[in-house]
This record gives sequence, C-alpha cells and structure tokens, in this order.
Amino acid sequence: MTKTKQFTAIIEREKNGYVSLCPELDIASQGNTIEEARSNLVEALELFFETADRSEVQDRLITEVFITRLEVSVG
Repeated sequence: MTKTKQFTAIIEREKNGYVSLCPELDIASQGNTIEEARSNLVEALELFFETADRSEVQDRLITEVFITRLEVSVG
C-alpha cells in the first residue's frame, strides 16, 4: 500500500520557464510551464523518497513551514 503525504510547492517564474521548490526538503526542479515545473517537482520528491534512507529524510525534513505576505516600505 502506497502512503501519501502533502508538501509545499513554491513556483517562481524565471527568464525562460519556472522553478519549483519544496521548502520542507529543500528539493527543487524546473519546467517550461507551471504544470511542468510542478510535475517535475513531484517526480523529484518521489525519486528522493525511493532512494534516500530514513536518516537522510529526517535530517532534511523541516516540519514547520510558514508562507505569508509581507508589506514593506520601499521608498
């Protein structure tokens, strides 16, 4: 039986595509579209879980990630 878990994906536009990041594990990927960057990040995470041992997962895993907007004076 396959177990699933939810993670955060931050996707940013870069010059010629998109970069996706999972901050909980500090794993990133990229793609030409938002969906491709998201899909490639899912694949990268699945490959990580297939190959990493438990200690590496525990060492990398950040269990509390907070994403918020900030209002900053810029001028």
